[in-house]
Amino acid sequence: METPTVALQVWVLGAFDPVLIAIAAFLGWKADQFAKVFIAAIAALLISVPVSWGINALGLPWIAPVGGEQPMLLQVRTGGAIIWASLAYFAHRLRDRAKS
Repeated sequence: METPTVALQVWVLGAFDPVLIAIAAFLGWKADQFAKVFIAAIAALLISVPVSWGINALGLPWIAPVGGEQPMLLQVRTGGAIIWASLAYFAHRLRDRAKS
């Protein structure tokens, strides 16, 4: 049995799941320690994958679908969630420094 190849464009889209971005950014913004960025990434991953799967199950178009023959791209989603949460964390810290 041959494993299906996934185009690079599909891999990159896994990191741009809107639900993943929203949750990772929100929780990253609220984090008071950098270590909590990883917790934010895990939470974003745990919420965004079932939401993406549900949207795909309904037959609606989605930027990063999950389910059926679509790959989950967990490693890309995890990396994306860490990046989005980190960006929000550091943006919040920069804003706080600019205020003081």
